[in-house]
Amino acid sequence: MAKRGGFPGGMPGNMNNLMKQAQRMQRQMEEATKELEEKEVTATAGGGAVEVTVSGKKEVTKVKLSEEVVDPDDIEMLEDLIQAAINEALRKMEEVSQESMSKITGGLGGLGGGFPF
Repeated sequence: MAKRGGFPGGMPGNMNNLMKQAQRMQRQMEEATKELEEKEVTATAGGGAVEVTVSGKKEVTKVKLSEEVVDPDDIEMLEDLIQAAINEALRKMEEVSQESMSKITGGLGGLGGGFPF
Protein backbone atom coordinates (compact mmCIF):
# COMPACT_ATOMS: atom_id res chain seq x y z
CA MET A 1 0.00 0.00 0.00
CA ALA A 2 1.41 3.42 -0.97
CA LYS A 3 2.13 6.01 1.67
CA ARG A 4 -0.24 8.96 1.68
CA GLY A 5 1.20 12.40 1.09
CA GLY A 6 4.66 11.10 0.19
CA PHE A 7 6.77 11.92 -2.84
CA PRO A 8 7.93 8.67 -4.46
CA GLY A 9 11.13 8.49 -6.44
CA GLY A 10 13.13 11.27 -4.80
CA MET A 11 10.62 14.07 -5.33
CA PRO A 12 11.80 16.15 -2.33
CA GLY A 13 14.96 17.09 -4.22
CA ASN A 14 12.94 18.00 -7.28
CA MET A 15 10.56 19.97 -5.09
CA ASN A 16 13.48 21.98 -3.68
CA ASN A 17 14.66 22.76 -7.20
CA LEU A 18 11.15 23.77 -8.18
CA MET A 19 10.91 26.09 -5.17
CA LYS A 20 14.28 27.68 -6.01
CA GLN A 21 13.14 28.24 -9.60
CA ALA A 22 9.89 29.78 -8.40
CA GLN A 23 11.74 32.14 -6.05
CA ARG A 24 14.16 33.14 -8.83
CA MET A 25 11.23 33.76 -11.19
CA GLN A 26 9.52 35.87 -8.54
CA ARG A 27 12.66 38.03 -8.10
CA GLN A 28 12.96 38.42 -11.86
CA MET A 29 9.32 39.45 -12.13
CA GLU A 30 9.76 42.04 -9.38
CA GLU A 31 12.81 43.47 -11.17
CA ALA A 32 10.98 43.51 -14.50
CA THR A 33 8.00 45.26 -12.91
CA LYS A 34 10.29 47.98 -11.54
CA GLU A 35 11.89 48.39 -14.96
CA LEU A 36 8.49 48.57 -16.65
CA GLU A 37 7.33 51.29 -14.27
CA GLU A 38 10.20 53.47 -15.50
CA LYS A 39 9.43 52.94 -19.20
CA GLU A 40 7.26 55.19 -21.32
CA VAL A 41 5.54 54.68 -24.66
CA THR A 42 4.10 57.31 -26.96
CA ALA A 43 1.24 56.99 -29.42
CA THR A 44 -0.33 59.43 -31.84
CA ALA A 45 -3.70 59.99 -33.47
CA GLY A 46 -4.90 62.20 -36.27
CA GLY A 47 -1.70 61.83 -38.25
CA GLY A 48 0.36 63.05 -35.30
CA ALA A 49 -1.93 65.93 -34.35
CA VAL A 50 -2.39 64.39 -30.90
CA GLU A 51 0.47 62.69 -29.08
CA VAL A 52 0.09 60.90 -25.75
CA THR A 53 2.79 59.38 -23.55
CA VAL A 54 1.96 56.69 -20.99
CA SER A 55 4.20 55.37 -18.21
CA GLY A 56 4.73 51.76 -17.23
CA LYS A 57 2.35 52.45 -14.37
CA LYS A 58 -0.25 53.03 -17.10
CA GLU A 59 -0.60 56.69 -16.25
CA VAL A 60 -0.75 59.45 -18.86
CA THR A 61 2.42 61.50 -18.39
CA LYS A 62 2.20 63.82 -21.40
CA VAL A 63 -0.33 65.10 -23.92
CA LYS A 64 0.85 67.15 -26.89
CA LEU A 65 -1.57 68.84 -29.29
CA SER A 66 -0.84 70.47 -32.63
CA GLU A 67 -2.33 73.94 -32.96
CA GLU A 68 -4.35 72.99 -36.04
CA VAL A 69 -6.26 70.31 -34.12
CA VAL A 70 -7.52 72.81 -31.54
CA ASP A 71 -10.76 74.01 -33.13
CA PRO A 72 -13.25 75.50 -30.66
CA ASP A 73 -16.05 74.65 -33.10
CA ASP A 74 -15.11 70.94 -33.18
CA ILE A 75 -14.25 69.90 -29.63
CA GLU A 76 -15.70 66.42 -30.22
CA MET A 77 -13.04 65.63 -32.82
CA LEU A 78 -10.28 66.66 -30.41
CA GLU A 79 -11.81 64.54 -27.65
CA ASP A 80 -11.97 61.54 -30.00
CA LEU A 81 -8.33 62.00 -31.06
CA ILE A 82 -7.15 62.26 -27.45
CA GLN A 83 -9.10 59.15 -26.52
CA ALA A 84 -7.70 57.22 -29.51
CA ALA A 85 -4.12 58.24 -28.70
CA ILE A 86 -4.49 57.27 -25.03
CA ASN A 87 -5.98 53.89 -25.90
CA GLU A 88 -3.21 53.18 -28.40
CA ALA A 89 -0.51 54.16 -25.89
CA LEU A 90 -2.07 51.88 -23.27
CA ARG A 91 -2.17 49.01 -25.80
CA LYS A 92 1.50 49.57 -26.60
CA MET A 93 2.45 49.56 -22.92
CA GLU A 94 0.49 46.36 -22.40
CA GLU A 95 2.45 44.74 -25.25
CA VAL A 96 5.75 45.87 -23.72
CA SER A 97 4.63 44.48 -20.37
CA GLN A 98 3.55 41.13 -21.84
CA GLU A 99 6.81 40.76 -23.76
CA SER A 100 8.84 41.49 -20.64
CA MET A 101 6.94 39.00 -18.49
CA SER A 102 6.94 36.25 -21.14
CA LYS A 103 10.74 36.39 -21.22
CA ILE A 104 10.74 35.54 -17.53
CA THR A 105 7.98 32.92 -17.53
CA GLY A 106 9.23 31.32 -20.73
CA GLY A 107 5.79 31.57 -22.30
CA LEU A 108 4.01 29.73 -19.51
CA GLY A 109 0.97 31.91 -20.13
CA GLY A 110 0.59 33.73 -16.85
CA LEU A 111 1.16 33.01 -13.22
CA GLY A 112 -0.46 29.57 -13.19
CA GLY A 113 1.17 28.76 -16.50
CA GLY A 114 0.16 25.34 -17.65
CA PHE A 115 -0.25 23.82 -14.22
CA PRO A 116 -3.55 22.03 -13.64
CA PHE A 117 -4.20 23.74 -10.29
